Amino acid sequence: MAAESASIEELAQAFEPMKGKPRSPMGDAVREFQRNKLAVGSLIFILIVGILALFAPVFTPYGFNVQNTAYSRAKPMTPYVITTDKYELCHWKGTPLDFGCTVFILGADGLGRDLLSRVIYGARVSLLVAIIGSSVSLIIGTFYGVISGYFGGKIDEFMMRVVDFLYALPVLVIIIIMTVYFKALARSGATGFAGFLIELDQAMGGLLFMFIAIGALSWLGMARQARGQILAHKKKEYVEAARSIGAGSNRIIFRHLLPNIIGPLLVLESLAIPGYIGLEAFLSFIGLGVNPPTPSWGIMISEGYLGIKSNPHLVLVPGAALTFLTLAFNFMGDGIRDAVDPRIHGR
Repeated sequence: MAAESASIEELAQAFEPMKGKPRSPMGDAVREFQRNKLAVGSLIFILIVGILALFAPVFTPYGFNVQNTAYSRAKPMTPYVITTDKYELCHWKGTPLDFGCTVFILGADGLGRDLLSRVIYGARVSLLVAIIGSSVSLIIGTFYGVISGYFGGKIDEFMMRVVDFLYALPVLVIIIIMTVYFKALARSGATGFAGFLIELDQAMGGLLFMFIAIGALSWLGMARQARGQILAHKKKEYVEAARSIGAGSNRIIFRHLLPNIIGPLLVLESLAIPGYIGLEAFLSFIGLGVNPPTPSWGIMISEGYLGIKSNPHLVLVPGAALTFLTLAFNFMGDGIRDAVDPRIHGR
């Protein structure tokens, strides 16, 4: 009996650390994500870029369109002389960073505009495209896929044939055609609702029509993924139990199915964000993105690549910003995927 009592005490001591707050899948995912130093560092980098973009007037010496043509394509750390009226436009005037009002920290572009200011303001475009593009894709694709997968039958057949047809189209070509049409519409002087959209697009620096073009087809992959998740879950016991107690379709979809499928869909969408950023940069590079003088990293690369041998900073600065932000979203998405998938680490 003494030996048995000692064994029980040892067993109790072994399980002592497990007492306390019970573990949850979300807590396990957060802890797993925190172990991925690259993913955590990428998230911190994205947050820093977001803060810089949101408070751009605080972190930039000038506005993105303040010109000093006497110093066209100035090299990084080039000092320059400004007039009183230009000095009044400096965000850092009278602060400890006052020296930045007369130094091109990262150089200047062809019109003498401060490259540091334009890169930081350009981050707004990339982050907005990442947020809006992924949100539109997630909302439309999830709604479409859930309806198709849940109701099945002829509804599913029709809705998926529409997706298959759109998938057969060359997406990039369609987006380019749409942006060209929107650009032509903006020059046509349309009135009514079209005129309202044109005015709103111009107020947003050309971002509205870009959001429409990117969001028009970006949801197709998400719709297929959402449908697949619904088909995998709708026959499970918890759904059958909800039906057995009289739960309607709305309750089953929003209270039972969506909470169980939204995690994998969010992970997939986070991995798609670099594609939206790259697409915006490409459209801006070929002149179909935002409207000048609104800064975009794609436009900045397009304006500087012809003189890359003599002025490499015109391409390297926005190119490095685009590369690092894209990689950060990639690494963060990989970290989220690894954290929420219990099969990867045997949880």
